Amino acid sequence: MPKLKNIVPLKKWFKGISDSPLIIAGPCSAESEAQMMTTAREIAALGKVKIFRTGIWKPRTRPGSFEGVGKQGLKWLQQVKKETGLLTTVEVAKPEHVDLAVKYDVDILWIGARTTSNPFSVQELADYMKGIDKPVMVKNPINPDLQLWIGALERFNNSGIEKIAAVHRGFYPFEATNLRNIPKWEIPIELKSLCHSLPIICDPSHIAGRADLVFDISQKALDLDMDGLMIETHCNPKKALSDASQQLTPKQLNTLLENLIIRKVKSDDESFANVLETLRNRIDSIDQQMIELLAQRMNVVEEIGKYKSQNQVTILQLRRWEKIVTTRIRQGKTLGLTEDFVKKLLQLVHKESIQRQTEVMSKPVNPAKDN
Repeated sequence: MPKLKNIVPLKKWFKGISDSPLIIAGPCSAESEAQMMTTAREIAALGKVKIFRTGIWKPRTRPGSFEGVGKQGLKWLQQVKKETGLLTTVEVAKPEHVDLAVKYDVDILWIGARTTSNPFSVQELADYMKGIDKPVMVKNPINPDLQLWIGALERFNNSGIEKIAAVHRGFYPFEATNLRNIPKWEIPIELKSLCHSLPIICDPSHIAGRADLVFDISQKALDLDMDGLMIETHCNPKKALSDASQQLTPKQLNTLLENLIIRKVKSDDESFANVLETLRNRIDSIDQQMIELLAQRMNVVEEIGKYKSQNQVTILQLRRWEKIVTTRIRQGKTLGLTEDFVKKLLQLVHKESIQRQTEVMSKPVNPAKDN
């Protein structure tokens, strides 16, 4: 279990951010004062965004690409805050970034995915931020490592930071997909189940990688009860110096926000609660039967293991396994199950079956005694 304590709810971070979901928007990078002010004014005019985000220092994969404007961008951000009243947030990766962000009165600091992936960097920042009363948002690491993400959150919390949130921005895809980063929704769901009080904000822009995919990911995040969205927004995305393809215009952002369906965690309607309870009871019954059947299957697996052991036959029977996969997937499709789901389920069952047979066959065989 995560050792996170005294976490302050988002609505208590600042006055005026009690709306749910919390919307954070702004350009990927600060590029010029004109770009910052134009974008901020248009975003503020929507009346739906509470926090303005931008990158001042940009960690790039290779040198030579745009790495941010640095300190002067903080001056522009300060002007944004003064003129629009929006709260501000920037990414920090080094103690000197923290110093400058605090000096220019940035409201919230966020830790990027690359920094989260390095416990040394996280600990250095956490130690440096002791006594600094700034909320911290921690993006997930590049690779799908829940414990690494939790560890980063714990390091900041151990330094006395109680206004803390996680930001889900997806994970590096090892194979090409239509998304920039794989969402792997099960990871933030597991994080939420381990720490109910931890706010989780979704960054659909970095998951999508394309502006036309941001809405669907945003809706999915809200349907999974995430606490807010961080959406990259630029007054002229076509001319953006970084991540141009995934940034929305303020007008597009407004359309997205107007079309999002904000669902409730629960309903006070008694008839709804009764029907839901009936359906959940059916789920509970089915799950119990499913677990009992899986236990019976593993008992048969162990019998097979004993029989193989007695006859000196290998555990893995490849043709049999391939036949199981083919026939079960075919059967699953006729019942409305996807091939991917059935295959993953079979792989889990097969892994446990191999383990059970390995344990059976590793037991010493008592030689027959002479009469």
